[in-house]
Order: sequence, then C-alpha cells, then structure tokens
Amino acid sequence: MKPFLIAEIGINHNGDISIAKKLIDYAAEADFDAVKFQKRDIDSVYTKEFLDSPRESPWGKTQRDQKKGLEFDEKEYAEINRYC
Repeated sequence: MKPFLIAEIGINHNGDISIAKKLIDYAAEADFDAVKFQKRDIDSVYTKEFLDSPRESPWGKTQRDQKKGLEFDEKEYAEINRYC
C-alpha cells in the first residue's frame, strides 16, 4: 500500500498566487498526493500592539501590513482549489 503524501507549502508562497501554483506543480512532479497551506487569523495570533508596530515590507509599513500580505483570502484559495 502506497502512503498518502502531503507536501507542506505553509506560507512559502510569500502571498503570491503564481509562486503557490509553482509549489503545487513541484509537489505533483515529486509524486505528492496533496498540498497543505497555512491559514491563520492574524488578529487571534498576534497582539494589536505587535501588529501596529513598524515593519517595512512590500505590503506596507507595519507588522499587520506584512502579515496580511502573506495571507491568501477566500478568492485566492478558491483559485488554488480549481488549480489543484
């Protein structure tokens, strides 16, 4: 019996759907059966003070901006589902 293999993508897509699709393709080429993404509610995971603290990133000037930039929304997960 062949094991069911799950590739952990997590947030390695850096908020970019095209990177996510490439990682899915790589997992498929490596004969994985499924991929797993990480989804979190940043307001539940981090404090308001932390999220409002400064951090320069491609998405803005706060930790919140950076954390939100890495998260896919429902539309993007629907696109990933169709792609798979």
